[in-house]
Amino acid sequence: MVRKDFLSTRQAAQRLGVSLGTVQNMVEAGALEAWKTAGGHRRIPLSAIDNLLAKRFRQGTPESDQLDLFIIEPDAELRATYERTIKAWKLPVHLHFAENGVVGLLQIGQRAPDVLICNAQLPGMDGESMLSQLLHCAPPPGMDVIVIGVDANAPSKLPETITRFGKPIPFHELKGFILGRLAAFRRL
Repeated sequence: MVRKDFLSTRQAAQRLGVSLGTVQNMVEAGALEAWKTAGGHRRIPLSAIDNLLAKRFRQGTPESDQLDLFIIEPDAELRATYERTIKAWKLPVHLHFAENGVVGLLQIGQRAPDVLICNAQLPGMDGESMLSQLLHCAPPPGMDVIVIGVDANAPSKLPETITRFGKPIPFHELKGFILGRLAAFRRL
């Protein structure tokens, strides 16, 4: 019998708007409180889900006019290049990084960014698979997605609404995209 103050991982995933695997990863990473039944099923306190949702809502409320930018890039040198280049633009952007798709999914599950930039070639789970999983579950509302390192004309399983850039990273186009997003963000 499942108590009403606890949720199964499936119920928690539905309530959070993420995949079942994301909830399982959040539990394993310690980002979400849970316990296991004698049968090995996870039970997640409803209060932990409500706290996470409240935190996500508070964080999603713009306290300033900074754009939240999340970059999933496995190469440390490219992460440093992104950071140097974007900081040099002196735009109101808050940067977050992840090294792979699994960590990226966990972080997006905890706090969806305004703009997600993802390398198409990620270790373990490639960028297209990671984004397909993210968008299949429940895409975070208002999040723009950019994939780096794909041919814009090549067939893809991703929706056409996702912006695709090849390599080398076209920072001038990326800056234009971010400036457009900032202008829209300020009009809200």
